[in-house]
Amino acid sequence: MTEVIAAEQSQWRNLEQSSGKSQAEWLQLATSKGFAKHSELVNWLKSEFGIGHGNANLIAHRAKQAAAGGEPVAEDLLAAQYSGAKAALKPLYDELMNHVQSLGNDVELSPKKAYVSLRRNKQFALVQPSTATRLDLGLNLKGVEPSGKLEASGSFNAMCSHRIRLTCVTDIDDNVKHWLAEAYKRS
Repeated sequence: MTEVIAAEQSQWRNLEQSSGKSQAEWLQLATSKGFAKHSELVNWLKSEFGIGHGNANLIAHRAKQAAAGGEPVAEDLLAAQYSGAKAALKPLYDELMNHVQSLGNDVELSPKKAYVSLRRNKQFALVQPSTATRLDLGLNLKGVEPSGKLEASGSFNAMCSHRIRLTCVTDIDDNVKHWLAEAYKRS
């Protein structure tokens, strides 16, 4: 959970530095427009200010939460994914996130109900606790022939071309790190 918070804070710092606007200013701008749909606000931010999708999405999510009086829910989504029978998979997730953070400071972690999306310019990977004993790493590596641990995603997730099944921390070897870095580079 703390890596999600740290990544988001880093993203805000980078946005503030590159734009000259504070987080409060961005949220005020976003809430002042009164857009009904998330996508409308994201598109407006991108076209009006020339910021990337990841930053526009971050602003839109936080503006919506601020308007609703809610707190960030990313931590809750992540905690729910690794609770109960799937709690033993959290060290695998943490190990993967340690490697992801080493790829660059432009990675956006976006927890969903069942998985965490990893984005740069576009989604390059996702991490999903699929069973009580297996974590699936989905990768976008179109054009790469599956081999070894790197298999075609099949019905796993239509947003990924490949999947790697992980059951213990030692499964996250140099080969897995290579494919994750390759997906990152292609995004």
